[in-house]
Amino acid sequence: MLTRIDHIGIACFDLDRTVEFYRATYGFEVFHTEVNEEQGVREAMLRINGTDDGGASYLQLLEPVREDSTVAKWLAKNGEGVHHIAFGTADVDGDSEAIRGKGVRVLYDEPRTGSMGSRITFLHPKDCHGVLTELVTSAPVQH
Repeated sequence: MLTRIDHIGIACFDLDRTVEFYRATYGFEVFHTEVNEEQGVREAMLRINGTDDGGASYLQLLEPVREDSTVAKWLAKNGEGVHHIAFGTADVDGDSEAIRGKGVRVLYDEPRTGSMGSRITFLHPKDCHGVLTELVTSAPVQH
């Protein structure tokens, strides 16, 4: 069962400049940064708030690190802006299979590793009214 909006992914040309905009304009601070080589992006997660299920909601800023990445291709076609929406779930495997059973194309056969050690998969935007949709199971909280 989907429990929250985990994050909104925003594609950008210059991660540092975009982070500074969100910091200066809204007061959002960077919670986490990483380079995801598999997806070809450098990213910053800006934590917006905690959620009832113990997770959080974020803005995920994405800058491509290579021209053949999905985000680079998307930026070339669309320019900067909202790239995807991600919903949190306790069971990305089960929920993606249930959604696949309803006729929605799931882009990965098996969930992959996402930001901050999460497990993720994507749903085809043509099956989701034009919205690239991600399902996310957060990694266990490290103490």
